Amino acid sequence: MSLPDFLIAGVPKAGTTALHAALTAHPQLFLPPVKEPKFFLSDGPPPAHGGPGDVQTYQEHVWRRADYEALFAPAPPGARKGEATPFYLHDLAAHDRIKALVPDVRIILLLRDPVDRAHSNWTHLWNAGLEPEADFLAACRAEPGRRAAGWAQFWHYLDLGRYGHQVEHLYQRFSRDQVLLLRYRELKDAPRATLDRVCAFLGVRTGLLGAIPRENVNRHVVEDTAVNRVLRGLLRSGGNFGHRFPVPLRLAARGPLLTLLHRKTGTRPVTTPAERAELLPHFAADIALLQDVTGERYDDWLSVDRHARTADTPPIQ
Repeated sequence: MSLPDFLIAGVPKAGTTALHAALTAHPQLFLPPVKEPKFFLSDGPPPAHGGPGDVQTYQEHVWRRADYEALFAPAPPGARKGEATPFYLHDLAAHDRIKALVPDVRIILLLRDPVDRAHSNWTHLWNAGLEPEADFLAACRAEPGRRAAGWAQFWHYLDLGRYGHQVEHLYQRFSRDQVLLLRYRELKDAPRATLDRVCAFLGVRTGLLGAIPRENVNRHVVEDTAVNRVLRGLLRSGGNFGHRFPVPLRLAARGPLLTLLHRKTGTRPVTTPAERAELLPHFAADIALLQDVTGERYDDWLSVDRHARTADTPPIQ
């Protein structure tokens, strides 16, 4: 039976892609080339509808157990096997599915300032041409309606960042020594020491990894122009031009459309004090819960002034 020994289970836009890429270089670890198989997010086929681009993403889910186990079959004998699906922490039902199938699994969590994480999440989807709202705060205000309409987890900008409730639920299913809790800025500011912590947690040799690849980075924001609004509309509809063309052709159209959308870009976006002031009340109680549950301090996340705190600016994702 080929099942994972460890999971990078959270959170999106907090360095999980970079950590996955770094760990693949360790000779005692095996991570399949398919990142985010999302196996534990459902008990069967994924949903058939959602927000812009969701159906295409759902088609990529590895939801059959035989297919999931096949991802780990090429692992060398004795290697510790793992995968990275950063939505597992947010999906509370996934905790129970993981517990039922791999109760001894080790779980790695990367947490990031929830406002910065939400902003990076919005920028990712905006740059992909999928986010309809040109204003970050407007997109956050639209979240309840989107969730009610069945949009996928990646659209849950605020709820994905309520780590306190999620970690509390996870600790009720797994012992704390099975969970390694890291901060995004630790991976960014001290990669070698952080990678050694990860390797020690997984029971493999330390001192072999020292660099974090720069992957999946929002270094810019695509401008909101009349031409770009047309391109976004096509991308949100799947580039389907009224469903007149077959799915493979519609998917093939995404590349050229994105190239046109990214033909001219602005500067890399950051959260503003005004944005933080509006959104922090959504997280304050949950940050307090996270501190109680973990015994760690996250006071810097509560600051509105970016220069008065240790900023989680994103050179890695």
